[in-house]
Amino acid sequence: VAGESSICFIDGNKGILSYRGYNIHTLAGNASFEETAYLLWYGTLPNQRQLADVKVQLAAERKLPAPVVEFLRSLPHGVPMDVLRTGVSMLSHYDADATDMSDAANQRKAIRLTSQIAMLVACFDRLRNGKEPVEPNPSASHAAAFLEMLTGRAPGPNAERAMDVALVLHADHELNASTFAARVTAATLSDVHSAVVSGIGALKGPLHGGANEAVMKLLLQFPDEQSALTGIEHMLRGKKKVSGFGHRVYHTEDPRATHLRKMSEALGRETGDLKWFRI
Repeated sequence: VAGESSICFIDGNKGILSYRGYNIHTLAGNASFEETAYLLWYGTLPNQRQLADVKVQLAAERKLPAPVVEFLRSLPHGVPMDVLRTGVSMLSHYDADATDMSDAANQRKAIRLTSQIAMLVACFDRLRNGKEPVEPNPSASHAAAFLEMLTGRAPGPNAERAMDVALVLHADHELNASTFAARVTAATLSDVHSAVVSGIGALKGPLHGGANEAVMKLLLQFPDEQSALTGIEHMLRGKKKVSGFGHRVYHTEDPRATHLRKMSEALGRETGDLKWFRI
């Protein structure tokens, strides 16, 4: 045991994930990402005034320094996680609170980075596809603003809700590899940006967050359901690891998959494209 946490709890045998004592199913069904982030940051769910304040703060931080945008523009190719890692490190040079280690400054940096990381991802994806960045919508939710910056159009309610719930489901996962790496860096009394960069470095690995990328690469090999069935059966017979099937912590269904499966099907039906859901 490396440490006890009041932030997140997992029971892999029972398929339980909870934040601050709230079951993930309760949060996914009833709380927005902004409410969940507030819960993780401050220990309680926000009241209406507190929620409105955090929304305003997140919206106000939807901006990237011009040199960071130019850096993203200079990278037509590259691994997105590498870009994210370097982008977060660059942001520290333009953060007025960078050397202030007070609780208040660290809280401001947490809010700022939450908005800026979404912008880094959306901005780089547009630039690498030959498109210009989209100005952030200050009145949109975090999930809707991200999708609009990514696609160039305001998302429908189902897409916004799906992104919002996905963010809630992935907001925390106990003392995993990237959290552990970030905490080691923070424990040296280093700064928030350095800790997050450490976390991103660990998250990139295929034995951690990089497993998501491995799943997509696997799916892209299959043109349809039948080829997917045949391909997976071949991998199983060869005792090859199948990314995305099973989890080293959960010995029953991953509670996050329960919601992601339903939303994936609903979005597929809405757009008329169920290919990826079926595969």
